[in-house]
Amino acid sequence: MLKEEIEKYIPVNEQEKKDKEFILKSFKDFNDILSRDNEYIHFTTSAFIVNKTRDKVLLVYHNIYNSWCWVGGHADGEEDLLSVAKREIEEETSLKIFRVLNDGKIACIDSLPVAAHVKRGKNISAHIHLSAAYIFEADEDDEIKIKEDENSNVAWHYIDDLINLTTEPHMVPVYTKLINKVRQMI
Repeated sequence: MLKEEIEKYIPVNEQEKKDKEFILKSFKDFNDILSRDNEYIHFTTSAFIVNKTRDKVLLVYHNIYNSWCWVGGHADGEEDLLSVAKREIEEETSLKIFRVLNDGKIACIDSLPVAAHVKRGKNISAHIHLSAAYIFEADEDDEIKIKEDENSNVAWHYIDDLINLTTEPHMVPVYTKLINKVRQMI
């Protein structure tokens, strides 16, 4: 199912074309890319959540990355990444009501570097996240809460400020793609 979704995905630029090839090759080279048991490369999914007027984006301040970023998490064996993204929205923000945009299809794909870090007292080596992201819409007046073991804040920010809020330079092209997709939906 996931492999077929990736095969059907139409890249928006040369970077995504190369990442799509890389992701499809990873399906051939590894039989465990849906699990963190593969310490080198594995799937993650993210939720780019916009408000109803689509001028704001809901961000979390990630404790490991020390940056404002999208909501997301590891596949952990689950092939239905849209379901994983929905679960991550609820876990990381407490939002219960939201709408999937882009017909529920993957909005962008990327292979993203992850620097070595410590998580819950365990050293994690540098590795690659195979990322599939989805776009969601939520009401900015709904209650949101912080998931304190992962994030130190959750808040709505103007979408035009996102690029300046991230401290992760490799995420700028990813967020730029998503902002452009959201603007095409207006």
